[in-house]
Amino acid sequence: MSRWRVAQLLALLATLVLLVLLAGWPSTGLKVLWDIAVPALPAVFLVQPGIWRNLCPIATLSMVPNRPVGGRVLHNGNISRAGAAGLVLLVILVPARRFLFNTNGMALLVTILGVVATAMVLGMVFERKAGFCGGICPVLPVERLYGQFPMLTVVNPRCAPCVMCTTRGCLDIAQSKSISQVLGRDRKSHAWLGSHFGIFAAAFPGFVIGYNLTANGPLSSAGQVYLTILTASALSWLVAVALVRGLELNAGPAIRGLGAVAFAAYYWFAAAAVSSNLGLPDFSPAVIRGAAFCLLVLWLSRIQRARVRRRPGHH
Repeated sequence: MSRWRVAQLLALLATLVLLVLLAGWPSTGLKVLWDIAVPALPAVFLVQPGIWRNLCPIATLSMVPNRPVGGRVLHNGNISRAGAAGLVLLVILVPARRFLFNTNGMALLVTILGVVATAMVLGMVFERKAGFCGGICPVLPVERLYGQFPMLTVVNPRCAPCVMCTTRGCLDIAQSKSISQVLGRDRKSHAWLGSHFGIFAAAFPGFVIGYNLTANGPLSSAGQVYLTILTASALSWLVAVALVRGLELNAGPAIRGLGAVAFAAYYWFAAAAVSSNLGLPDFSPAVIRGAAFCLLVLWLSRIQRARVRRRPGHH
């Protein structure tokens, strides 16, 4: 049994333990998920999104009912529709943490089971990972944004051999080309800002900030939570459009910059929240922020070195 297979089984076991905790000891389960597991994921995506995509228990379960042959392939037109559906799920589910999932273990448990069931149904219809992981997964756009210039190379044990279940933009084949393939011709002009991924990338820094400007509350606070987050997201998109057009930025550097801003904003807020919720020492937020900043600087410096190496005449 390969190391990745063992790791996938361990991830499934960890997920089962989490579900048991959410059912029987919800406060512990919620703390493990929101204050330990989830805060680590953006850093993992920045280093190499393939690490999580190789381990994700929902991905593992979605492939269990795959047909040996004959599943549907996600073609060009449906790629955009699936991506838009994933963004809708992201916009619905993440704000719902504030008035439901951050404090209600049973609601979160039912939702996780519903997502797993959806992923498995799509696994019966589509080839390999096309239906959920490469289609409507709400985490996929975040993986693309943070994982656009991976710092490590990992194998893809789930898809050997590749059957081209997604005709373009597959994040498992070539992370550095996924965004450009999803944007297609739009990347050559400012039209990318109006594509589903362009809207997401430009709005996401505001989405992160808007979420952290809200607080956990009752179900009756849902309207205010969505209004705050969507307003911040809209302002973020408008600022990004103004900067891209004003500075005549190409899609590549603009999207890398948006990813960096969103990453920095996430850990600025997460450092304080995690330290408070876990009862860590007073200096912990500074340590977490410093580590995230160092990782981001390393990521940006690698991008700059790669661009320099690609310039004509560079030796």
